[in-house]
Amino acid sequence: MNSFIKNQINTIFVHVSDLEKSVNWYSKLLNQEADISNVSRPVHNLIMDQDIGLTLDAGPAGETKNIIPSPYPLFNFHTDEIEQSYQYLQTSGYKIESDIVEFEDFAFFTISDPDGNIIMICNG
Repeated sequence: MNSFIKNQINTIFVHVSDLEKSVNWYSKLLNQEADISNVSRPVHNLIMDQDIGLTLDAGPAGETKNIIPSPYPLFNFHTDEIEQSYQYLQTSGYKIESDIVEFEDFAFFTISDPDGNIIMICNG
């Protein structure tokens, strides 16, 4: 019997402890306006320029998630300008977790969100 599961990712869920703070953080990172009046628990979907969604999930009202972040990147955001992206995030107060690592065909660095989730910024 064949699997009915498609080879497709629809949404990436990032578990967060403070939804409003995380919406502001990710919105600034992605150069989006953050209208906190439109943010309501338990989740907030960020506007993405592709079919894959990014949902910040704080869980039910009245609960605060105890986030235990992975020491490894959850996913990556793409950039065509790795050096400029690094400089921008560095001067904008983002927590940079690694310097730029370069290979023959791509480069990356990592940052962490307000809950310590590691996000890779990658040009390949």
